[in-house]
Amino acid sequence: MELEEMYDRLYRYCYFHTGRKELAEDLTQETFLRFFHRNPSLHPEKQIAYLYTIAKNLCIDVYRKKEELQEEVEHKVKEHVWPLEQAELSLDLKQAILQMDRQTQELLLLRYVDGLSPGEVGKVLELSRFAVYRREKEALRRLREYFCVGNEV
Repeated sequence: MELEEMYDRLYRYCYFHTGRKELAEDLTQETFLRFFHRNPSLHPEKQIAYLYTIAKNLCIDVYRKKEELQEEVEHKVKEHVWPLEQAELSLDLKQAILQMDRQTQELLLLRYVDGLSPGEVGKVLELSRFAVYRREKEALRRLREYFCVGNEV
């Protein structure tokens, strides 16, 4: 995977957690600085999970340092625009996803926006691969129900 593509993925991940463009850019750059500073001799498949782990820890540090950021992040996540072409479907999907818990939202972001494998998602979220499969299946079931039955996830 190209470095530029990884940068974009990590930026989206950091933006998802912070909801602030400048902070997400700073965290993404800090992620790569720490990654290259440590110069890991990891297998290429493990480097992706390692980068996401660094980014996740940096985002957690931001939360610890600024408690008031929590309210702002929740507000920004509600305004987050999911990349779908059909505006109405996009708004419905956004509403359905926002009704899910934060970890499920993050799982869906990593799987379907960033394209990570279940194993990689598991490493980032500190879940087993089977837990990722189970939670993903449950989230998709809830989304199907939301769109087929009514608007309650």
